[in-house]
Amino acid sequence: MYDTILVPTDGSAAVVEAVERAVDLAERYDATVHALYVLDSTAYSTLDMSTSVVIDALEDEGETAVGYVAEQAEAAGVPAETAVVHGTPHRTIVDYAEEIGADLIVMGTHGRSGVDRFLLGSVTEKVVRTAPVPVMTVRVTDEES
Repeated sequence: MYDTILVPTDGSAAVVEAVERAVDLAERYDATVHALYVLDSTAYSTLDMSTSVVIDALEDEGETAVGYVAEQAEAAGVPAETAVVHGTPHRTIVDYAEEIGADLIVMGTHGRSGVDRFLLGSVTEKVVRTAPVPVMTVRVTDEES
């Protein structure tokens, strides 16, 4: 049913449960897990400090985040690939899913509603609306994260 499962990660607690679900599905269907961290470097272009310092730190954070996914997959005997890329998060996730031929995207969501969701937006929501493949969302409330 699934050969390639994409797990976008931002390194937050919301991703932990999504990773567990993705690895479980990959183990069940003999699939490969792809961990993706998208660095939105344009969001940091107005900082007073050197942008490269921030980008380097975010790239390190991204490597840690995708490394966690790879470790979880490896522990379950599931093949995993990782990538840290620059771009607009929701667009990059959808493009990457198409590029690798993903059958499923598994994403965590913070479970925000009302004004918080309106002001903060939702990468997951945008991916759900634009992805060419099924998207499994794993909800984590603000209290749980």
